[in-house]
Amino acid sequence: MKILTLLLVPVVLVGISAGPEDKADLAIRRAVSFLVSQQDKDGAIQAKWLWANKTATTALALMSMAAVGHQPADESPEGRCMKRALTYILKPEHQDVNGYFGAADGSRMYGHGIITLTLAELLGMGADTSQDKLILERCRAAVQLILRAQAINKGRTDEGGWRYTPDSYDSDLSASVWQVSALRAAKNAGIEVPKQAIDRAIEYIKGTYYSSRDASGKPTDLKSACAYGVNGRAPIYSTAAAGLLALQMCGRYEGLEVQASADYLLEMKPDPDGLWFYYGTYYYSQGMYQRGGKYADVAKKAAEDALLPRQSADGSWSATQHREVEAGSVYCTSLGILALAVKYHFLPIYQR
Repeated sequence: MKILTLLLVPVVLVGISAGPEDKADLAIRRAVSFLVSQQDKDGAIQAKWLWANKTATTALALMSMAAVGHQPADESPEGRCMKRALTYILKPEHQDVNGYFGAADGSRMYGHGIITLTLAELLGMGADTSQDKLILERCRAAVQLILRAQAINKGRTDEGGWRYTPDSYDSDLSASVWQVSALRAAKNAGIEVPKQAIDRAIEYIKGTYYSSRDASGKPTDLKSACAYGVNGRAPIYSTAAAGLLALQMCGRYEGLEVQASADYLLEMKPDPDGLWFYYGTYYYSQGMYQRGGKYADVAKKAAEDALLPRQSADGSWSATQHREVEAGSVYCTSLGILALAVKYHFLPIYQR
């Protein structure tokens, strides 16, 4: 059913008109062209001056292209680029015998989650049956690695989450959200994922929720509540958005944490010069879209207002904060596309 749905939906970026209402569509088209231009002879998509995180960055670019309707089987520059990128990711040297993608390119569990999510979303979309079979094999092994990493004995506040490596004894919200996304996408695609694993992840994410508390230590009411932070710290734009999207992807659309986090983000304006802008805006756009109504409308306009003026002449986006600067323009551009692409509904994991 997933494959048929993807095949029957028309690719809206092909032949769109250039009216004022299509500024985001045109920005996406230019951004995709930039990603295609960054592919090297091996099939990887990454800035030429970067060597780390190459498999994970390629996967992020691949997922962003799929999010706007392109497929590896397409006889187009985008389709051929995706086929080569997928072939690159699936090379045996990029996944170790334990199913781990994060060692070969140094991207750790962050990259492993991104790659697993991408493969799960592309199941049934390979260039041919042989590639489809390999996607399934690699994805199953990657999912098993995520499940084993979650099962490591951790402290009470870290139980159910993930951090930098498969054997980490603690957890972190940002690393955990990628693993949750990958597990949900895999489960949606028919790969076996125990319900208990999702439930434990939900409890971990809910445990990162930060709120003001009264003198007795009890959380205050909704109006004084806040959003998701990292390791007990107060929330920022990116962590609030990541927690909001993660819970909704797991089917938790209501509750104090979700409502308060959406309200918190409703009052925030995405800042292109802020910390983790591209990472945060990807989660912000997708999470607020899932919330629907005024939340989706405000976030769509805010994301477009923040992103469109910052796009370079070559179609790329670049960061000003050092961590995202180090990640490179392919990383920023891929996340920019994903932030703008919420209206297309091509990837099942981001559908309401």
